[in-house]
Amino acid sequence: MVNVDLAYVQDGTGPLAVRQFRKMGFTQAHNPKRKILFLDHASPSPRRELSNDHMLLREFAKETGVQISDVGNGICHVVVLESYLSPGEVAVGADSHSCTGGSLCAFTTGMGSTDVAVAFALGKTWMRCPETFKIRVEGELPKAVYSKDLMLHIIGTIGADGATYKALELCGSTVDGLSMDARITMSNIAVESGAKAGLIAPDDTTRAFLREHGREEHYVALRPDADAEYERVIEIDASKLVPTLSCPHFVDNTRTIDEIERINVNQVFIGTCTNGHMEDLRIAASILKGKHVAPGTRLLVTPASRSLYLKAMEEGLLSIFAEAGGLVTSPGCGACVGVHAGVLGDGEVCVATQNRNFQGRMGNPKGNIYLGSPALAAATAIEGRIADPRDYV
Repeated sequence: MVNVDLAYVQDGTGPLAVRQFRKMGFTQAHNPKRKILFLDHASPSPRRELSNDHMLLREFAKETGVQISDVGNGICHVVVLESYLSPGEVAVGADSHSCTGGSLCAFTTGMGSTDVAVAFALGKTWMRCPETFKIRVEGELPKAVYSKDLMLHIIGTIGADGATYKALELCGSTVDGLSMDARITMSNIAVESGAKAGLIAPDDTTRAFLREHGREEHYVALRPDADAEYERVIEIDASKLVPTLSCPHFVDNTRTIDEIERINVNQVFIGTCTNGHMEDLRIAASILKGKHVAPGTRLLVTPASRSLYLKAMEEGLLSIFAEAGGLVTSPGCGACVGVHAGVLGDGEVCVATQNRNFQGRMGNPKGNIYLGSPALAAATAIEGRIADPRDYV
């Protein structure tokens, strides 16, 4: 049994959590200021059923005093990092990508709605302490290769279930040199190897991120023990990596850009909790500036949070996307989960910076999703086919 420092749900999983909370006879939330309801997956709601779910969550917030992050504030995993989570904390979310908090070295993990409802009520949960895979990455990333390429390479190596219920400890000189945005991408997508968490030791980069968001006093120095035992150690030479994609319909179905056919692409989607951060938007904008999206290809850009949207606006990035022929949507999950704008047509191909390409993920089981970095996505939007970002960076 562990104490839960923070628990949250989103509008897809939250309604079930609320109903289970009530069904179990709970009426009060434990430490309601550390329990959050996010309206981010359908933001704003495209259907009355989802609007009614939003009403249920808003009503529950009024009843219990828990926090609500309303439409347009951004994706739960990103807002949690910006405003709530600190190193060393334990957090659970009713969403599989809750492991994103590992980028701050918080043990954050996804659970079912009923388990999170119990955490809302009692401030505790049960979990088995996972074994750990140590993934040590050394060397300098080559041109046009980013943390997204690195993680897709890792997932392709381990397999979609190769680290089931394990913790990934992401370390080495390459990880130490990454920006916070790049680290967030790595921890976010750790679950695609089956992992329970993707942990990165905090350092000056972590401290600077907390300082930027007015929470530097919550910094905690945490390091792995010198005699720590690992179930598996994986060594990666970053200098040998090349731009990498996940091909339909599994994240571990990876290919390098040199191994893949340059097929035509109908839609490009840049955003999500994986790659909707400032660094991602800047990389994409640097490639798209002064260029135009190819005829027959749609470009959607969705900043991950309101604060990121405003920063991108101040820097002129949103204008670059619009002038290139792209469409900038309100902060949130956007097209990723297929309940919002951006649903694919039958047989259409999308290159997306999101974390999953399962069949039907973007709202149509007859669509095909390739996953890649923001640089690869931006280059693809310009060419209208899967493109090599090394030609643009």
